[in-house]
Order: sequence, then C-alpha cells, then structure tokens
Amino acid sequence: MAYVDGFVLAVPKTKIEAYKTLALTCEPIWREYGAIGYAECIGDDTPYGEQTSFPRSVQAKEDEVVVFSWIVYPDKATRDSRNKKVMEDPRLTETMATDIFDGKRMIFGGFAPFIGP
Repeated sequence: MAYVDGFVLAVPKTKIEAYKTLALTCEPIWREYGAIGYAECIGDDTPYGEQTSFPRSVQAKEDEVVVFSWIVYPDKATRDSRNKKVMEDPRLTETMATDIFDGKRMIFGGFAPFIGP
C-alpha cells in the first residue's frame, strides 16, 4: 500500500517564484529515490480560522501564503529507507540552504492511505 508524506508551510508572497523553482529542483530528486508522486499546491482558499486553519497551523503572517505538499511512495518501507538518503543528497542540501521559508513553522508527517492513491 502506498505511503504519503505531507507538508504544510508558509511562504512569503514575495518568494513564491523562488519556492516554485525550489520545488521544481526537488521533485526529480525525490523521484530518483523512489517517490511515485509529488505535489506542490499554493493556498488559494485558506481562510484564517478562529481556532484552527491551515494558516494558523503554520502561524502564517499577513504577507505569506500557505503551501500544501505531499510525496507519495510505493510503501512505508521505501519511504523509510530512502528519506535519509534524500536528505543527505548534496543537490538537496544545497537547494534547501535558502531563506525562502521558515522551516521551523513547517508541519509534516507520514500517512498511511486507506483510500487512494
């Protein structure tokens, strides 16, 4: 069964194009290490909720937009065995050493689908 890593982060509106470039650089690296799906989505309808919301989850500021991303692996074992390799890949290390977004406010986790993909 497939396994999904999900991410939510806040990106300054002035850095959206830089984030898109970052994502386009990262996608083939993840696929090279076994990902079978990769998606990056810019928040288009993410109101700031009174108690919970996507913007609240990452403490998005007025000048930031929420990005919702996920990476699909064939199974959890593939994800577990490849994630360390991905994070050690020098292409990714160089790419992620940017100030495009505040990684301390990013939320992420692994998910076992029960419907799709």
